[in-house]
Amino acid sequence: MSFQNNNAEGGNSFDAIVIGSGMSGGWAAKELTEKGLKTLVLERGRDVKHLVDYPTTNMKPWEFEHRGQIPLETEKANPIVSRCYAFREDAQHFFVKDQEHPYVQEKPFDWIRGYQVGGKSLLWARMTQRWSDFDFTGPARDGFAVDWPIRYKDIDPWYSHVERFVGISGNRDGIPELPDGEFLAPMEMTCVEKYFSDHVASSYKNRHVIIGRCAHITESKPIFNEQGRGTCQYRSLCQRGCPFGGYFSSNSSTIPWAQRTGNLTLRPHSVVHSIIYDEQKGKAKGVRVIDANTKESTAYFANLIFLNAAALNSNLILLNSTSARFPDGLGNDNGLLGKFIAFHNYRARISAEYDGYDEFTKYGKRPNGCYIPRFRNVRKQETDFLRGYASGFGASRRVNQSRDASGEDLKNSLLHPTLGNWRVGSQMMGETIPKESNFVSLHKEQQDAWGIPLLNVSIDYDDNDEKMINDFFEQFTEMYTKAGFTNIQTSDSKQAPGLDIHEMGGARMGNDPKTSILNKWNQLHACKNVFVTDGACMTSTGTQNPSLTYMALTARAVDYAVKQGKSGNL
Repeated sequence: MSFQNNNAEGGNSFDAIVIGSGMSGGWAAKELTEKGLKTLVLERGRDVKHLVDYPTTNMKPWEFEHRGQIPLETEKANPIVSRCYAFREDAQHFFVKDQEHPYVQEKPFDWIRGYQVGGKSLLWARMTQRWSDFDFTGPARDGFAVDWPIRYKDIDPWYSHVERFVGISGNRDGIPELPDGEFLAPMEMTCVEKYFSDHVASSYKNRHVIIGRCAHITESKPIFNEQGRGTCQYRSLCQRGCPFGGYFSSNSSTIPWAQRTGNLTLRPHSVVHSIIYDEQKGKAKGVRVIDANTKESTAYFANLIFLNAAALNSNLILLNSTSARFPDGLGNDNGLLGKFIAFHNYRARISAEYDGYDEFTKYGKRPNGCYIPRFRNVRKQETDFLRGYASGFGASRRVNQSRDASGEDLKNSLLHPTLGNWRVGSQMMGETIPKESNFVSLHKEQQDAWGIPLLNVSIDYDDNDEKMINDFFEQFTEMYTKAGFTNIQTSDSKQAPGLDIHEMGGARMGNDPKTSILNKWNQLHACKNVFVTDGACMTSTGTQNPSLTYMALTARAVDYAVKQGKSGNL
């Protein structure tokens, strides 16, 4: 096979190297090893094995020393990661603490990371929506960023390929701007959610409230049994690691699958310093790694490299991969590497109450909400801002427990709560516009514990984001009012970019090497045997949760890369 690497330097040779073991890295490992390539996966964090390394997964609330809360001293020592909703006593061990890998904030940015085998796939919110051509044609139509080099038809079969293996719960809703997929049985709406869905459908032509599409197994299939995964148990303790494998993570799915092939070598505690470029051959030949614990430097060699370190770290690695050919970073001939970073705007929230359906309540812990696909500027430009926003929606019954009493009265109040009215709420997920002024770069002086330059982050909101927030408040206030909801309240969290944990771009895809870093196959224009398929590759952000698209792009790119390698074109 043309992929076989006979490079004798150090004896550390493989057919392929994958940098990162998270959402997209796990998929790269699965696809490469299935196709017969001896593959090394490098993970900078510790090993986390499915079932073995979920220390809190079955703990009861009273078994936590602080009843699930983060102690004040921990919060003070970690002001950035403490802002994340899932950074609690039951899952804090899966997060990077602020001082473990510092960075420079030229502008406020909350960089939330998970350094372990599986990465943030242990922690993600598991929402999975396909893009449509309204998203892929957006930049060309609306005049921002550069044109995507692919369209929906190019990725459609790869969405299906991923969905069948991952397990996606959802309905076939027939919405053109949110294509249907390969769905398992959907989760159920509450009565108030169904009421609002019906009301919106009857009141608006192109607005939809649907049950969320999420990476949870809701019915058994042979492919899930083969993976050793069971159905979701509706515990809503997903951030602890699921012992049933009910939700998708690299740890429970793609990494074990790759290991079964016998073609995988997994090396945790491996901080990637840079990709090594061979000046004579005109391509990358390997990866330089620093042991996270001993600080010892080692080189590993392969003829194919997939970079999946998560968006900002992938930018960091490319920028730090300098050579005589690429003095400003691997593939950075146009000087655009690290630029045009974008994210999702989660600042805006709205809540209300509803006095109907007193005879019903909510039962169980559904790990999923409802979803409202983007309805602004979809088919035509209709506002004074570009693009639009999606939103979640949820409704649950208020529980009244008085804590004003004492002694036996307090005990009885807590043991016998009463039900109040229904509470509803939505949060905006707005598309931000990629801009050259939103960038990451290497700090010229400061380095981390492994001698690698710190990442300098300069990312901010703009006027388009503010206009979008105002429109969200206006439109949802109208929708809530029409539905008979009361006590409508809006809020702007003013949170910094980054807390959405959907940062994208910096090594964007495009047709023109002068304006993009990657081609339509996620391949570096200027270094054909290096592929980037995590969030760094994104040309624009859409309004959908991005992980499903990362996984589909990865599977597609591996298929192309292996075929090219076998024909001698890499």
